[in-house]
Amino acid sequence: MLLDLRNDLFRQLVGEGYRTITIESDCLLGLIVDDYVTAGEGDLDDVMARGFSHGWGASAANRELVRWMRAYNAERPAAEQVRFAGFDGPLELAAAASPRQALILLYDHLAARVDPDLLPCAAETLDRLLGADESWTEPAAMRDPSRSVGRTAEAQQLRLLTDDLVALLATQAPELTDRALLYARTATGLLRYHAAMADPAPSRLNRMCALRDGMMAANLLATADRGPALVHAHNSHLQRELSTMQLGPHRLQWWSAGAIVSARLGQGYAFVPTALGTIRHHGVGTPAAETFEGLLYALPGDRQLVDTGRLAKMTPAARVSEWFGYAPLDPARITATEGILFVRGG
Repeated sequence: MLLDLRNDLFRQLVGEGYRTITIESDCLLGLIVDDYVTAGEGDLDDVMARGFSHGWGASAANRELVRWMRAYNAERPAAEQVRFAGFDGPLELAAAASPRQALILLYDHLAARVDPDLLPCAAETLDRLLGADESWTEPAAMRDPSRSVGRTAEAQQLRLLTDDLVALLATQAPELTDRALLYARTATGLLRYHAAMADPAPSRLNRMCALRDGMMAANLLATADRGPALVHAHNSHLQRELSTMQLGPHRLQWWSAGAIVSARLGQGYAFVPTALGTIRHHGVGTPAAETFEGLLYALPGDRQLVDTGRLAKMTPAARVSEWFGYAPLDPARITATEGILFVRGG
């Protein structure tokens, strides 16, 4: 439904000069997909199994997107190819990956290019400080900061060494690559996130949400440097206003990736959120007529791109979702968009 529409939209935008699609998936895993669609590296089944987070690899629509991108690129030079990127960090609110992969990739990139004396430590030192990956991914750390290793002496030393590695990378400007910068952003971001996870302060959950969207924003800005891109993610990560979430007794509030990117790019950023009429397999039925979704549901057709100016004249009630996985649009926030993409549902 939504993903099929996204695919159709991306194909249309490619015809208008867009060359990148980026989705809410692990930025490092996304490199596996990009290598496949640009150079044919790997096998489609394996790419779908290893190149996505959040369960996105099982999606038939994502598989079709990757297949189409590879077919489109097959006979084209690099400058004309379409690209794939994940823009989320290797994390979610409840857990974060070990910084090992990003940190070792950064270290190996530098080790292959600079005098060994310039490196702040030996590779064995990083391996010792990183320890077992399982200690970084401890499931209980999300609710119990004492179970996190993010503020141990080893983690603090890793943050200092990573800072030295990132500073060294900056001195290599003539040979900088997008991937090396991605390794640096991801290693730094993961270590910050783990440190926040280990913080017992009441603000820790807010800080974790903000750090995650900050990583997303940095990846989106890097993607924007390549030219126009289609971004597909949950509305809350792309909106211009503060994002909010109720997590038990905690009311969380933070600036989304979209808000950060919009502040940097100005008119170069456009936000077109999606709205759904029904998600029947999750018990979300026909919206009440007085709600925003109900007004759109009454329009003809299965898909509607509705102008924001038209929406600003509406005064609908807020819809209450019957399913926790669906967040209806807030009518008060409609004017901060460039339009609404409405899908009737099924």
